[in-house]
Amino acid sequence: MATSNANVHDTPENAKAAVFVHSVPISDDAISVVGPDLSGMNEIVSLLESYKRIGFQATALANAVEIVNNMRKWRLSDEPVHPDEMGEVDHSTRTNTKCTIFLGFTSNLMSSGLREVIRFLVKHRHVSAIVTTAGGIEEDFIKCLGKTYLADFALDGAELRRKGLNRIGNLVVPNDNYCKFEDWVIPILDEMLKEQKSTGVVWTPSSVINRLGKEIDNEESVYYWAYKNDIPVFCPALTDGSLGDMIFFHSYKSPGLVIDIVQDIRKLNDISLKAKKAGMIILGGGVCKHQIANAMLFRNGADYAVYINTGQEFDGSDSGARPDEAVSWGKIKAGSQTVKVYADATLVFPLLVASTFARSDE
Repeated sequence: MATSNANVHDTPENAKAAVFVHSVPISDDAISVVGPDLSGMNEIVSLLESYKRIGFQATALANAVEIVNNMRKWRLSDEPVHPDEMGEVDHSTRTNTKCTIFLGFTSNLMSSGLREVIRFLVKHRHVSAIVTTAGGIEEDFIKCLGKTYLADFALDGAELRRKGLNRIGNLVVPNDNYCKFEDWVIPILDEMLKEQKSTGVVWTPSSVINRLGKEIDNEESVYYWAYKNDIPVFCPALTDGSLGDMIFFHSYKSPGLVIDIVQDIRKLNDISLKAKKAGMIILGGGVCKHQIANAMLFRNGADYAVYINTGQEFDGSDSGARPDEAVSWGKIKAGSQTVKVYADATLVFPLLVASTFARSDE
């Protein structure tokens, strides 16, 4: 039987050629994607208050604003002292104990200008934990290395492939950006493997993201601020994207890196269990939506929930499910403050944040 002379540790060259297609130069008049600056936007608050009486999704958005503001304002001191706490009440601690807010979003939103809105929340410590998908991680770092551009939903896919341009809706990302990502991330994976071998450290998706946030050292990055502010970021599907491609190639070059998901599920669920009050703000569906909701099960449900997505429930998907379905599973408490806004998050989430977290009067 004939045997191959190829080293088992050699990266498949045809795979590299497919992944690292070079892009055509971007024209000087191309418009790059940038999100809004949410400082000084109090004028929007009164407009959103008027949405309450418009009806349809305008009313749902106004309800979402109210629920998020209630999340923000809640303090443990608002609740009666439990009989077990009598005699040892620390009033200062109760006054400073806030609602634990979980933010979830899909990867396409990091590709869009919502990245800047999410960064605002993380930079100013408005959220306690994040759950997203692989693209929701890597696109943040990739934007530090190269720009994403406005394009059109109707561009021809075959022509874009020839040009080395990847389409995300009406945005395009030059494939060269992913080549730059490889050049940046592979040496970091090398160092992580060395540390694993020398110290016995066990990496998890959240600790990998934390390390990358440290290494990017760029204030434009969401995960730089998550690292600086010690906000945990969970990504159960860490390999489902370009970062997974890099881990794949790295496994040929330097086998042995281990990333453990078990520690992360315990860490996420423990944050839920320890929360005195818990709120969910979830943009989109899929992994990020269900992983947060499932963590709420361990505390018998979230106290607040705001869903923003375009999913419908007729197909039985969790992505399209309304909050009441999660109540049936014990993932949202009965009687909790909940709303689902049927809308594209890029349309309504900047308005929601401008009317809540970005208010200068609080």
